[in-house]
Amino acid sequence: MTLIDNPETIQPTSISEVFQRVANHDFHPVSEKSFTKDRRLLTDGIADLADDDWRVRLLAVRDLVIAGPDALEDITRGLDAEAIHVRYVAATALGIIGDDAAADALERTARDDPDALARSAATMALGQIGRSDSLKVLRHIEEQDPSQDVRHQAELAMDQIEKSMGSTEQLREAFRSLDPASFGRVRPGEAAPDFELPNTEGARWHLDETLDGEHWIVLVWVFADWCPVCHREFAELIELRKEFSETNVRVATLEAHDTYRSRVMVGKELDPKYWFAEESFQEAYVDNIWWPHLMDRAGAVGARYGIDPMAYAVHAEYINRPATIIIGPDGIVRLAWFGTYWGDRPSMSDVLGMIRSGEFEFNHANASE
Repeated sequence: MTLIDNPETIQPTSISEVFQRVANHDFHPVSEKSFTKDRRLLTDGIADLADDDWRVRLLAVRDLVIAGPDALEDITRGLDAEAIHVRYVAATALGIIGDDAAADALERTARDDPDALARSAATMALGQIGRSDSLKVLRHIEEQDPSQDVRHQAELAMDQIEKSMGSTEQLREAFRSLDPASFGRVRPGEAAPDFELPNTEGARWHLDETLDGEHWIVLVWVFADWCPVCHREFAELIELRKEFSETNVRVATLEAHDTYRSRVMVGKELDPKYWFAEESFQEAYVDNIWWPHLMDRAGAVGARYGIDPMAYAVHAEYINRPATIIIGPDGIVRLAWFGTYWGDRPSMSDVLGMIRSGEFEFNHANASE
């Protein structure tokens, strides 16, 4: 019996069994540009909210992290597997475990794997492990890799190593504690599940404590620092600060990454050169972000809400399904919007308009069905 068959089991199966269940799963295909393609619609993203690709990947990574350093050699063998998703989960888990004994194998994958997904995961893992000897390989990747996405991850990984901000014990514990019995999907009319998460400064944010009977709560799960739609949402929040305050709306954005990556998103670490923006996000954010950006490590809270951590590939990284949740002052969910891919979610102006009007209906022209 595997962990995915029995949600109450907390001990991992053998590493080979974990890899086998990943290799046997029929995942949605990934394009040459490292974007997941819906196998039915042949469009970017995944339209089926019941799709379980994310669950298979997430629980495989969990099981590998539970196995931990004692199984490092067996996990590392996954980097040579034929199936790309096995190579991906192996590299991802090795970065979370953070043992530098895996660095040599990850450097080979980051440099030589034919698939950008595997190279990206291995590159991120090297940043999480934090071995300074990897900097030479990462510099080569940043200069030479054919994928702009992998080059971007190399830039971040080098900064992460130089700042000694590798994977945290909190990240490992978040993965070890994932319980599929808690996975769900919130719907309008239901009470919002309570949770507590840290922001990028380490301060705790508690949903139930934030709900005071007067303020609305808006939760927005974002992708990562390379997401132009996410940055547009941030820009709107900055522009509409007064309007949100006057309408008694409190906002929290959430990211399913560890400390370093989450801090990059809000301009508190490296200010990368993005291919989609000419101006510095860091300069715009440092003094203007007025809401908490929460670290939903392992996507643990997202999985309870239905955000589907590791739902699909965008820019050579498996990320969560984007979502916007509006919670009334009484703690009841009024809108639960789950994107099928890139920008098919309500803008912050849309969110404000729905709260002001009391009409929580939203449709997007680009949403897949």
